[in-house]
Amino acid sequence: MRESEGEERCAGHGDDRAPGEGHVVLTGHIDVPADRLEQIRAALPDHIRLTRAEPGCIAFELRESAEIPGRFEVRERFADACAFRAHQARVQASDWGRISAGLARHYTVRGLPE
Repeated sequence: MRESEGEERCAGHGDDRAPGEGHVVLTGHIDVPADRLEQIRAALPDHIRLTRAEPGCIAFELRESAEIPGRFEVRERFADACAFRAHQARVQASDWGRISAGLARHYTVRGLPE
């Protein structure tokens, strides 16, 4: 796809943006059935470490709910749509992507261009 057809350029941004301007924020949760909890818990540390090390990752929290068994709360903030999309691509090709495949995800994403 050419840029003129809607593909966005993934060049770096200068420091002239206001804090939060252009950020992509994902919030929500993942529901994990009891028979997959141990596998998910074991995979979390690497997934969190790798995500936080990604270029453009500003914040990443994925933690087990204290109130709802099997629920993992997710909060992500990326510098821009390019960083967010790169994260999504990495996750799909990762061990976490394989281990968490098919889980019910309930997310809201703000900041992606339409």
